[in-house]
Amino acid sequence: MGFEHISVLLNETINGLNIKENGIYVDGTLGGGGHAYHVAEKLGKSGRLIGIDQDGDAIQAATKRLEPFADRVTIVRSNYENFNQVLDSIGVDKVDGIMLDLGVSSYQLDTVERGFTYKEDTALDMRMDTRNSMTAKDILNGYSEQQLFRVIRDYGEDKFAKNIAKHIVKYRESKEIETTGELVEIIKAAIPAKVRAVGGHPAKRTFQAIRYELNRELEVLENSIDSMIDRLNPGGRLCIITFNSLEDRIVKLKFKNNENPCECPPEFPVCVCGKKSKGKVITRKPILPSDEEIENNKRSKSAKLRIFEHC
Repeated sequence: MGFEHISVLLNETINGLNIKENGIYVDGTLGGGGHAYHVAEKLGKSGRLIGIDQDGDAIQAATKRLEPFADRVTIVRSNYENFNQVLDSIGVDKVDGIMLDLGVSSYQLDTVERGFTYKEDTALDMRMDTRNSMTAKDILNGYSEQQLFRVIRDYGEDKFAKNIAKHIVKYRESKEIETTGELVEIIKAAIPAKVRAVGGHPAKRTFQAIRYELNRELEVLENSIDSMIDRLNPGGRLCIITFNSLEDRIVKLKFKNNENPCECPPEFPVCVCGKKSKGKVITRKPILPSDEEIENNKRSKSAKLRIFEHC
């Protein structure tokens, strides 16, 4: 299938970047190039867009989609945590805007063999970067019960994490867990029937947790925001779209700490720690998708956009 993905909060993100014709912009989660296309078309000949993605399929699709702007677009296959090295390697010091869309693409979810979905029975994979050797199967068969419990509790926020981890370990005593279908059945067996009967899919939280652990998604996010803000020109903006409370909490806190990094006790009359603000949070409350967008794209329902502007 083709790399199809509907860009979430598209207009809000493009407006939030406050694009200048001669500016330099980075899309750290390039995907199929949806957001990037609309940035590139606003740039003049002296403007530049740098697209980064670790997914080879995404790189291929975005390269094709952005062909009309080949004179102003640079595409690099990498994880956005390597953002500084990417900029250094192409001789770019500061940029005018950066965007991250932290959602799993529709392509990744709907391409069954990628192993992200709990709706089909397929090999356990879940790698964002297929060059990596470790897969979800390795985690599920190699982690201890305590490690699995921690992952499902912390990254899935599932109140049945302990029981799910116990069931995973019990199941693999007789055979390796090899498919998403097996994992779904294990999870179902670990959750009371009356709980399974209400709410969303019982495997959703565990699949998210394993995916986060495998791809280090929250760790990468937390470790990247400060350095991204440091590479912004004055007035440059960082726009981040999150899809759950774990991601949003990190972005909200990081933005707040960059706006007000002072560590002095509140009773001090003046700041003595010497830490200076790097800018301001543009979005006191996150920007949410409209009812119309949610109706047209159900996967946008949980999206939140937060924006930070460098001083």
